[in-house]
Amino acid sequence: MTGSGNDFVMVDGRASGPAEWSVPDIRAVCARGTGIGADGLVFVAPGAAPGVVRMAYFNSDGSRAAMCGNAALCSTQLAARLGLANGRGMSLETDAGTYESRCAPGERAELHLAPVRAPQQVPGLSVVDGERRAALAMVGVPHLIVLVDEVDRVDVARRGSGLRSEPALGPEGANVNFISPAGTRDGWRMRTYERGVEAETLACGTGAVAAACAIQTWGLGTLPATIWTRSGRTLEVRARQTADGGYEDVWLVGEARLVFRGVIA
Repeated sequence: MTGSGNDFVMVDGRASGPAEWSVPDIRAVCARGTGIGADGLVFVAPGAAPGVVRMAYFNSDGSRAAMCGNAALCSTQLAARLGLANGRGMSLETDAGTYESRCAPGERAELHLAPVRAPQQVPGLSVVDGERRAALAMVGVPHLIVLVDEVDRVDVARRGSGLRSEPALGPEGANVNFISPAGTRDGWRMRTYERGVEAETLACGTGAVAAACAIQTWGLGTLPATIWTRSGRTLEVRARQTADGGYEDVWLVGEARLVFRGVIA
C-alpha cells in the first residue's frame, strides 16, 4: 500500500505475526530491487476488543518503530477491507498509544492523534546556510522540523543523515523534515529523511503533523495546513492550539491506497 508515496508491505496479522519474522526477513522483503521494496513492514491484526485493530510497524532496516502516520492511515483502510473493523470508525492500537481512525472517500483515511506539545528549539543545534530555524516535536516518534529557503536545494541524503544523529537530539536521533513555502500553491512543501530507513522517503505522516504545528508555533501560518510531500500528493493536518501553546484535536488526513496484493514466498 502507499500513503502519499510512503510505501509499505502490509501483512494480515491473522496469517503471520511479528514473532515469525527476523530482522533479515524484514530487510529482505523491504529491499528495493531484490525484494518487494518498501519503506516499512506493517502487521495489521485484531486488537484487544471487537472493533479494535492492532498495528505493528517495522522500518525497512528491521527496527521496530512506535508509530508511523501513513502506515496508520493504510492500516485503517486495510482493516476495513479485511473486515477487522468498521471503516466508519475504529480504534487503532500502536506501540505509541491507541488512536481513533476512519476511512475517507477517494482511498484516503483520517487519523485522530494524541495532543502534541509545542515544538521546541533544540539547545546546541546549529543551522547552516539556507536553513532559517529548527524545532523538535514528538508525534508518536521524534521529528526535527527544519525551515529552509527552498526544499529542492537541500541535499537531504547528506544533511538529513547528519542531523538525524545529532547528539543534541538524544541517543536515538530523530526523523528530519525540511519545509519551505509551497510558492504558487497553498500550503507548504516537505522533504523527509527518515530514521530506520536511513534515506529520503516520499512522504511522512507524523512529520507533516509536526511541521504543521511548528508552522503555527513560529507564526508563519495557521491550522488547518496542507503539506505537499515529495511524491506531489498532499497531507492535511487539522488541530487546535491550546493556551499553553500545545495542540489538541489533532487530525491527519491522507492517501491510503492498495497498490497490489500477493503471497510472499
